[in-house]
Amino acid sequence: MRIVIVGGGAAGMMAAAAASDECDNVLLIDKNEKLGKKLFITGKGRCNLTNACDSDGFFSNVMRNPKFMYSSFYGFDNTAVMDFFEGLGLKLKTERGDRVFPASDRSSDVIGALKRKLNSNRVLIRLNTSLESVGISDGHVTHVITDKGEKIGADRVILALGGRSYPGCGSTDDAIRIAGDIGIGAEPFTPVLVPLNTGEAYVKDLMGLSLKNVSAMLECNGKKIYEGFGEMLFTHFGVSGPLILSASSYIKKDMYDKDLRLHIDLKPALDSKQLDERLLRDFAGEQNKQFGNSLSKLLPSKLIPVIVSLTGIDPKKKVNEVTRAERETLLGILKDLTLTVCGSRGFDEAIVCRGGISVKEINPSTMECKKIKGLYFAGEMIDVDALTGGFNLQIAWSTGHLAGVSCTKI
Repeated sequence: MRIVIVGGGAAGMMAAAAASDECDNVLLIDKNEKLGKKLFITGKGRCNLTNACDSDGFFSNVMRNPKFMYSSFYGFDNTAVMDFFEGLGLKLKTERGDRVFPASDRSSDVIGALKRKLNSNRVLIRLNTSLESVGISDGHVTHVITDKGEKIGADRVILALGGRSYPGCGSTDDAIRIAGDIGIGAEPFTPVLVPLNTGEAYVKDLMGLSLKNVSAMLECNGKKIYEGFGEMLFTHFGVSGPLILSASSYIKKDMYDKDLRLHIDLKPALDSKQLDERLLRDFAGEQNKQFGNSLSKLLPSKLIPVIVSLTGIDPKKKVNEVTRAERETLLGILKDLTLTVCGSRGFDEAIVCRGGISVKEINPSTMECKKIKGLYFAGEMIDVDALTGGFNLQIAWSTGHLAGVSCTKI
């Protein structure tokens, strides 16, 4: 039996590792000059390779088609992933939020462990080679044709073509193109886990400011679609950071054309009454200070001029002259700093994509195409995505492993 796997990312390498445990004729093809090119930059180069939560925690973080993941996850769950990599000599560590990283903080070590596995299993690897088409005869896969015009015979083909995020890593619409060529359903890719553009000019003044322990609420046409707590970052175009990336996963494409607003509570640990009492205490100790210089105990220095400007209170006004109504205005902004969301940063900055091969086309117990025998799918090219925290890589490992195991069975 010959197994051809197309795509040398996380899912493709895991599929090759699993398939080559049972089959000695496995070929892995990738369009890039090296394997794991996108994996190398994940987690800012540290590679958050899974999450150590329980199974309920995993499925609650899968945003799209979580039920499709039951068989693949339970067949190769996060514990199995950690055991797999540790068995390859990769030491791991677990950080805040149960996020699992290589102890070295180097994504290259994750890729290196996978390469060692593939080499020890004698997987043939062909780089700088793209997929042109998939050959099918009588409802069964027969071969693949590369961009070089080469026809490679195959008894089984696993496609792990990825999505469109990070096009610099070779990501394209190949999955959608191939789906159209072979007549199976697919959803267009859209970017998720992506920074957001906002309309307010003052965000440029806050560029680089990171806020921890804030809460955010996203609403579209007045209806709440997301609420969360965590860390965010102001940029020259708007907002980013873990809290914002999670929020972006709840935005449907047409919402960007509607009234989409982000409400930030800068002091979520205090209700309005408690925050007012805190303000009064701060003001009592600085009665003769100018208002513009009175918030240093409450806010980061970079944020103070923006907040002062938004209140409309004269920054030179003495603190003891600030009226109750003015103080209430300040409280309202601290508890609800509102930004207008007018778009996302697109595929260039999206961590993952939504869309791809419809799960209705795939047998979730094997990852095999329902219409074409011997053809399997894995990873981001499937219409499944999750929030940040290692969950998307877990999807890649689980689906890749199931496809690799399944395709070796007669």
